[in-house]
Amino acid sequence: MQTLVSEIQRLPAYRLYGRVAGVQGLLLEVAGIERSLSIGSHCRIQARGGGEVLAEVVGFRSDRALLMPFGPLDGVGLGCKAYVEEHRSFVFPDPSWLGRVVNAMGEPLDGGPPLRQGNVAFPLRGMPPPAHARQRVEGKIDLGVRALNTFLTCCHGQRMGIFAGSGVGKSVMLSMLARHTASDVSVIGLVGERGREVQEFIKKDLGEAGLRRSVIVVATSAETALMRRQAAYLTMTLAEYFRDLDRSVLCMMDSVTRFAMAQREIGLAGGEPPASKGYTPSVFAELPKLLERAGPGTGRGYITGLFTVLVEGDDHNEPVSDAVRGILDGHIVLDRAIAERGRWPAVNVLRSISRTMPDCNAPGETALIARARQLMATYENMEELIRLGAYRVGTDAAIDEAIHYHDGLEAFLSQDKDEVSRLDDGFAALAGLLARDAGPAAPAADAEAPS
Repeated sequence: MQTLVSEIQRLPAYRLYGRVAGVQGLLLEVAGIERSLSIGSHCRIQARGGGEVLAEVVGFRSDRALLMPFGPLDGVGLGCKAYVEEHRSFVFPDPSWLGRVVNAMGEPLDGGPPLRQGNVAFPLRGMPPPAHARQRVEGKIDLGVRALNTFLTCCHGQRMGIFAGSGVGKSVMLSMLARHTASDVSVIGLVGERGREVQEFIKKDLGEAGLRRSVIVVATSAETALMRRQAAYLTMTLAEYFRDLDRSVLCMMDSVTRFAMAQREIGLAGGEPPASKGYTPSVFAELPKLLERAGPGTGRGYITGLFTVLVEGDDHNEPVSDAVRGILDGHIVLDRAIAERGRWPAVNVLRSISRTMPDCNAPGETALIARARQLMATYENMEELIRLGAYRVGTDAAIDEAIHYHDGLEAFLSQDKDEVSRLDDGFAALAGLLARDAGPAAPAADAEAPS
């Protein structure tokens, strides 16, 4: 009843409408009401046969409004009426949304009852808190993944990117983090991903216990660019809502690249010129506006952000990856070569970084990680010679030590999908591993690492 009353109170007193004057691909031209619209306004198109299509204004050209639809354009043609909808770029979230799966419009997808509407409107495209008023990023957060907890220690309110090509394990990594990370609330945005993975993620990866403290926003790759973009906005808005309730929020989005692709489609349709690899300027303007919304708030709540980035062609310097890496507080690189040799998760520790780690670790922990990194870097520099058998043990003490610890470090970085590794346990296990004496030099044949 409360939801119904709220909807009735928001009904407009009268309706304006124009008519569709042109259709080109997924772009609609509407004439007659252009002076009543602005960028981001919504119109409801009356399709032939009685259907309706919601569309959003993305630009103007020659006294006509340019609109893109939230759904298919079946039945839409010249002369169809386009009614001006209330400019509702906001949602009314409520704590009862926990445990629910919603679409980009905030409508339930799980077959459950209608969502209860809260009393406070939260803008879909909100602004991040003022920089001078935000709390500091501090205090370690337990991610439950040994490689990340030790070598890439994160803090509450930090924003990290998970960078990988297709098929290297981004979704598996995300499922591990969703189940094992310590937080009050999880807000998970599945933006432009495979539709078959939604139920698999909810039932298998998240589980009933995880779902009870989560809100999942879904817009699959089959949906329009506007729906995919709005799913990302709604994910951040819900995270901000729970943050303002002084909760520790884990916000995960898979993936930022699909958001950028959706914005590219919208920008090109609106007439923007393509820039880097076809991405329009609005893409690089929207990325920081979206990602900066994560982080600590002005109160006790904070949003710890974990965002996956699909690296096209395994090129980690492609435009979106490069832009996102410069915005976030660190990056986790998943390496295809590591995955191909069977080590999961395939985190390339030497190419990954957490920008808050030096400040959140104790001096002893920092020294421990520095020594382990040095051993891995030494082995990587000589790896080809070692594999070919061209290096003879005893030639260099530092290389001998790296060879001795290599298998142990590889085993330490490996972790089964269902295994949980707590923060303190990881540092203790690494300290125990490196405390072992390297011992006398082994025969040269023993120096060869498995391929």
